[in-house]
Amino acid sequence: MPSTTDASVLGRIDHLVKEEQELYGRGDLSGADQTRLDEIRVQLDRCWDLLRQRRALREFGKDPDQARTRSAETVEKYEQ
Repeated sequence: MPSTTDASVLGRIDHLVKEEQELYGRGDLSGADQTRLDEIRVQLDRCWDLLRQRRALREFGKDPDQARTRSAETVEKYEQ
């Protein structure tokens, strides 16, 4: 498994945002498109959560590589 860095997480976020924009740009979304948008939203939430964990660990003098991607169920229960 390749190492996770802030840059790699941000790259993944960028990729997902571009895919999301492409889907929205189509206009009329199919059921499959809507399902994919829902999946992208969850993946983005998980990526942002991982990035926040990495930054918090670094801020407090800990190793950011200790951050772990949390389950969709965990991340989706957070209050916005």
